[in-house]
Amino acid sequence: MKLLRYGPKGAEKPGLLDDTGTIRDLSAHVPDIAGAALSDESLARLRALDPASLPAVSPERIGACVGHVGKFLCIGLNYSDHAAETGAEVPPEPVVFAKATSAICGPDDEIEIPRGSTATDWEVELGVVIGKPAKYITEAEALDHIAGYCVINDISERDFQIRRAGQWTKGKSADTFGPIGPWLVTRDEVPDPQALAMYLDVNGKRMQDGSTTTMVYSVAHVVAYLSQFMSLQPGDVISTGTPPGVGMGQKPAPVYLRAGDRMELGIAGLGVQRQRVVQG
Repeated sequence: MKLLRYGPKGAEKPGLLDDTGTIRDLSAHVPDIAGAALSDESLARLRALDPASLPAVSPERIGACVGHVGKFLCIGLNYSDHAAETGAEVPPEPVVFAKATSAICGPDDEIEIPRGSTATDWEVELGVVIGKPAKYITEAEALDHIAGYCVINDISERDFQIRRAGQWTKGKSADTFGPIGPWLVTRDEVPDPQALAMYLDVNGKRMQDGSTTTMVYSVAHVVAYLSQFMSLQPGDVISTGTPPGVGMGQKPAPVYLRAGDRMELGIAGLGVQRQRVVQG
């Protein structure tokens, strides 16, 4: 099942993408794709609906596929080949940082380069959305706590992240730095999250061409690991790291986003994002 949110920013409605590619309105059945609507019981009720019985809609905008996100957590250097391109060692435990939830935007919204930025970069990542509370869970239990998966572009300002002292969060949290979606694909449609091809193009040139098979720490490991340090709640989002090909890793010199650039990125079975870059 592919769930989504559509409509103007801040006024999104819940929807479902049917097998014909038609968007169907779910407003009569759930208030939003968020919180309790992500439980196994709620998803089972939605799965039992006949999509043809739901109103068809043709929205001008698709929003982030999950609303009211409590925590937006990220894992750094989680692909061995990406760590190598940045000159970093593979970490002995997952590197955890946060993005501000105010960075969240729709999958095709414009990406704003922050004022003073000279090193705005891209990162296609597999997103995980929690559906059931998780606290001190095991790796064997972890996937059962996931509502579904999505595409995330972990936009990053490298100077803010690396050279401005302190933690990574300030290089990761500018407005529009967290496009999520287009769809939340429920976990029953993703039998193996460690076997998903992923890519990102800038201005039609393939920059990232990778797979979740090269993750250092698996999705199950990451979810269980995080639950040892904090409780995970329905609607929390986890971005699980990026494969090689980011701008800061380009040779002979880094390449960063500029106003007017266009990105396209996707993950097998999870949909595609398309974004235009503008000056913030």
